[in-house]
Amino acid sequence: MLPLKDENPTEITPYLTMLFVVMNLVAWIMIQGAGQTDALVASVTQLGAVPCRVTAACPAESGGGWITLFTSMFLHGSWGHLLGNLVFLWVFGNNIEDSMGHLRYIAFYLLCGVAAGLAHILLAPTSTVPAVGASGAISGIMGAYLVLYPRVRVHTWVPPFFFIPLPAVLLLGYWFFIQLSMGVVTLGPEMGQRGGVAVWAHVGGFVAGVALIKMFEKKELTYAKKHKIKLSREEAHRLEW
Repeated sequence: MLPLKDENPTEITPYLTMLFVVMNLVAWIMIQGAGQTDALVASVTQLGAVPCRVTAACPAESGGGWITLFTSMFLHGSWGHLLGNLVFLWVFGNNIEDSMGHLRYIAFYLLCGVAAGLAHILLAPTSTVPAVGASGAISGIMGAYLVLYPRVRVHTWVPPFFFIPLPAVLLLGYWFFIQLSMGVVTLGPEMGQRGGVAVWAHVGGFVAGVALIKMFEKKELTYAKKHKIKLSREEAHRLEW
């Protein structure tokens, strides 16, 4: 299921969500060569989060350590990987930025991304396979959205023919159930050695978003959204940072 838009108007302009979208696009084009093989392989192997490098289980390996928990958030493996993530980021991210203001949103996004990376590394500490993608941080945004706006309807494409408005609790709850189920299936000594989707990063990011959102939200902003109260320009400007 692919979310297309939600019925949740924003009070403040989502500058940071737009910036994260642009940063991911720029990294894909300028660093990863828009998927050109040599640039893609070099970027993923050098800037992707390789668990055994972070845990020092493969100290002889070249490449970054802890810093790759941040650099990997802005890299992707394909056009489909990138565009799919950016759709989820835009649909849900603008409202989460709207719930906490710009500065808190930066910290929240990065914390969720790091939590996602750590969850993946914790469960596959000796893996030599690089993990990349914004989906861990975006999973945190989705977890936060589930907590704050569970009843908001999200217009969703169910391929190939159906367009259905679903409550966020159903869409995001189903998504999390799928990630958790896939994660349980992958548990074992070979976990993280064969590539594929890092579902435990998704689970970790989502759980981090659920756990952190109440510390980051600005209650005046979320109250106005939930009760459909239009803030004045002055109020919105006061709260957006």
